[in-house]
Amino acid sequence: MNMQLMKPEILDVEQGSPEWFEARLGIPTASKFSTVMARGKQGGESLTRRKYMLQLAGERLTKQPMESYKNDHMDRGTEQEPAALAQYEFDTELTVERVGFIRCGRTGCSPDGLIGKDGMVEFKSALADILIDIHLRKRYPPEHAAQCQGNLWVAQRKWIDIVVFCPGLPSYVERITRDEVYINDIAGAVGTFNRELDDVVKFMEDVSR
Repeated sequence: MNMQLMKPEILDVEQGSPEWFEARLGIPTASKFSTVMARGKQGGESLTRRKYMLQLAGERLTKQPMESYKNDHMDRGTEQEPAALAQYEFDTELTVERVGFIRCGRTGCSPDGLIGKDGMVEFKSALADILIDIHLRKRYPPEHAAQCQGNLWVAQRKWIDIVVFCPGLPSYVERITRDEVYINDIAGAVGTFNRELDDVVKFMEDVSR
């Protein structure tokens, strides 16, 4: 299945709402693509990938979302994001369209916003020392690469601005364009993951009979 031939569906739901959880129930999403692509030691099975697969299988079988991890830093980031967004719009003179969830085929993403016909934006909260280091390195954190390229793949967009922010410091903004080689790797990993997920769900359905 070539997902690029499918039209992404933009769902008008509030992120974190029951409708949002329902929209993403049982499917891998861009924020977890790094987990989907993970490999264990010496090419063996990744335990984090296996856990994520079992969690999604549980969602499909029980129709209940898995518990999501949050900490105080993440909560602060959520509270501070509107100010970072306003500053980004002021600095760039771009208008951000807030969206809830984008679904395409058997995967999806929850970007922080869409820009025009081709762009997207993703905001990341960081502690002061981490943001300073990012400015010094002049490079966004590589651990966000799978999510950013995954957002572009799912939403079929050309570029995404990643904005790393911390109150009291200038935000770091970097525009990332599509990396088709990496996107093909994501697509292959997601396809394999979904096939294995189907097998797990079928196994448990047979056990239940």
